Amino acid sequence: MTAKTDLPDILAMDCEVAIEAAAPATDDGGDSLPRFSMVAYTGGPIRTLGFSYPVVVNLDGMSIPTQRRPVRFQHSAFEGVGHTERIAVEDGQLVAEGLVSRDTAAAQEIVASGKKGFPWQASIGASVDELEFIKRDVAVTVNGRKFNGPIYVAHKTTLNEISFVDLGADQQTRARIAAQHHKETQAMPDHRTPGNPQPTDTDVAATAPEPISDNVATVPAEPHRSGNITASDPAAEIDQITARARAESDRRQRIQSMTAEVLAQRPELADDLGKLAHAALEAGWKPDKYQLEVMRLSRSYNGVGGPRRQEDRLDGSVIEAALCIAGGLETDALESQFADRTLDAANRQYRHGLGLCDTLLMFAQANGYRGVSRGNLKDLLQFAFTDVQAAGFSTLSLPGILSNVANKFLRAGFEAVESTWRDIAALRSVRDFKQVSSYSLTGGFVYEEIAPGGELKHATVGETAYTNQAKTYGRMFGIDRRDLINDDLDALTAVPRRLGRGGALKLNEVFWAEFLSNAAFFTVGNSNYAEGVGTALGIDALTQAETMFLDQTDPDGHPLAVAPVILLVPNGLYVPATQIMNSTELRDPSSTKKTPVANPHAGKFRPVRSSYLNNPKYTGASGLAWYILADPADMPVIEVAFLNGQQQPTVESADADFNNLGIQMRGYHDFGVAKQEPRGGVKMKGEA
Repeated sequence: MTAKTDLPDILAMDCEVAIEAAAPATDDGGDSLPRFSMVAYTGGPIRTLGFSYPVVVNLDGMSIPTQRRPVRFQHSAFEGVGHTERIAVEDGQLVAEGLVSRDTAAAQEIVASGKKGFPWQASIGASVDELEFIKRDVAVTVNGRKFNGPIYVAHKTTLNEISFVDLGADQQTRARIAAQHHKETQAMPDHRTPGNPQPTDTDVAATAPEPISDNVATVPAEPHRSGNITASDPAAEIDQITARARAESDRRQRIQSMTAEVLAQRPELADDLGKLAHAALEAGWKPDKYQLEVMRLSRSYNGVGGPRRQEDRLDGSVIEAALCIAGGLETDALESQFADRTLDAANRQYRHGLGLCDTLLMFAQANGYRGVSRGNLKDLLQFAFTDVQAAGFSTLSLPGILSNVANKFLRAGFEAVESTWRDIAALRSVRDFKQVSSYSLTGGFVYEEIAPGGELKHATVGETAYTNQAKTYGRMFGIDRRDLINDDLDALTAVPRRLGRGGALKLNEVFWAEFLSNAAFFTVGNSNYAEGVGTALGIDALTQAETMFLDQTDPDGHPLAVAPVILLVPNGLYVPATQIMNSTELRDPSSTKKTPVANPHAGKFRPVRSSYLNNPKYTGASGLAWYILADPADMPVIEVAFLNGQQQPTVESADADFNNLGIQMRGYHDFGVAKQEPRGGVKMKGEA
C-alpha cells in the first residue's frame, strides 16, 4: 500500500564524511576553501524516529533540485557550514562533494576538529513524497539490494540539505583529514570524476560499511557554539573537543536509548515521542528532564493511537479491524467483514499497527491503569478485562473483541480446507442436541382429483424416516505469559487460523467416514449400485448409471421424476470426468465403424472431486468408484445438521487466567452427519 498520511515528512539518515584541509594562501594571492566528500546515504535500512519499522530511501526516486544544496551542522539553519557542488547516486549510494564555504563558528569547528581526526558523520534531510509499507516476509529490491519486510520504502523524496553530525546511526564509520589541494584542482577522494587526478595514498577512504538495520538514526541536536579556535595549544584543543563530544554523545545516547525502550512497548507514541526527542536533543535537555516529559506524554495518552479526539474514542469494530490488519487477514476478508469507513478509521487511528499488548494497555488504561508497559501482567490483565464504558450506554468487552478477531482468522483457516461436502449434502439447522428425524421425499404427495364439493385430503409423509443428531467437537487454546511478554499477535491470529483448519478437517473426517461407509446403502437391491469392468468411468458407463438412476421408483412404483446433476469422482478420475463433460465430440482413431461423434453427456453433470474418496484411511474408499447424485436440495443422499445453523467453528470465552497470567480461549463446532435417501444417487464400482 502507498501511504504518507500521519507519518513523518522528514528523514534524517547518517553516514560517513571525509574532510580535506584547506591549503594556505598561494603566492599569487589565490586561496582555497576546505573541501569535503561524503557518502550521504548508504542505501540500506535504518530506524528513525516517527517510523515503527526501518526505512529505505529509493535513490532512483530521489529528486535533487540543484547540485548546490546547503550543508549545515546538526540540521540547523542557523549553523551553516557550506554547500555541495556535486551530488550523485553511485553504486546504490548517495555521494556528495562540496566546499566549507560558510564563515561560522560551526564551520570553523568542523574543519579544526576534522583535521585532528574527529569522526564526523553526515546526515541527509529529505522530505517524503511517496511512502510504501512492505509487509512481513515480503521481499523488495531497492538500490540494487534485496530487503525483507516489515520495512517502509520511501519511493519519492526531495533532498533538502545535508548536515554534519557528531554522532549518527552508523557508529562504525570514520573520517580523517586528507591531503591538501588547491581550490582550482578540485580533487575529490574516492569518488573520481573525469578530468580530476587520482587520489593519493593520503586521501580519505570514503567507503561506507554495510548499514546495520537495527541502528537508530540520530535526531539533530542543538550545536554548541565554540567560537574561534586557535592552534596555540593543539593538545588542549583536542582534549576540549573530545570531552565535549563525549558528554554530548553520552547525553544523546541516553535519550535515544530511552526513546527506543519506550517505543518498543508503546509504538503508538512514535509521532509525539519523535517530536519530543527532537526538542530534547536540540535544546540540550538532560536525560532526567527528558524522562519526566516522556512520563507526562505517556499519561496523556488514553490508550493506543495518541490523545483521543471525540470521534476517535474506543470503537470495538475499529479495534477489531486494526487487529485483523496487523495480523495479516486477507484483503478480501477484510473488505467483506468490515465497512470501508471502519477500515479507514483503523488505518488512521492505529497507523503504526496494533499489537496484543497495545490492546490490553488500551483497555487497562481506559479502566484506570496507570502503567505504560506490560511489566505488571497481573494488574494489566485485571484492569483490561473489565468492561469499558463506550459511547452512550453501551460497553466494550475485551473478551468479546478478542473472540471476534479470533473467529475471523478461524473462519479463514476453515474456508481454506476442501469443502466438497457442501456440494453433495443437504444442510439443516437444529435447535438442540436431540435426535431429529426427516422423512423421505417420496411419500404420498401426489395430487388427487377433488369431486365437486369434496374436501382436500391430507398428504402422508410415508413411513421412511432418516435421523440425524448434532454433537460437539472442540479444543482449548491459550495466550500465555510468554505470548504477552513477546507481544505475539500470532497467538490471536495464527493459532485460531490453525483451529479453523482443524475444525474443517474434523468435519471432513466425520462426513466422509459416514458417506464412504455405504456398502448397505448403495446396493443392487436398492437399484443404485453396479460393478464390473464395464462400470469404469466412460460414456457407456455414464449411460448405464444415468439409466439406472432414472429408472428408480418411489414406494408406490411411480418414477422419481428427478434427474442426477452431480458427477462425484476421486482425484484420479477428475480429469477424465471434466474431459467427458466438456467435450462435444468423441472420436476413436482406431475404429473403422461409422458411429456418431457427438458426446451425449456433454455438460450434463457437474464434476466434483474429493481427496477423501480414494484415501485408504477411510473404509470403503476407492480410486475407481464414482457416483452420480441428485441435487441435494431435491433428494439428498447425505445431510449435515448444524446447531442453530452455525456452519463454522466458533471461538469464545476469552477470559483472563490470573493464576497463569494468560488468556484462555476455546474453539468448538456443533454438527452431525447422517446418510439420507438412497434413491438420490447411484454408485459405480469402476472395476470387477
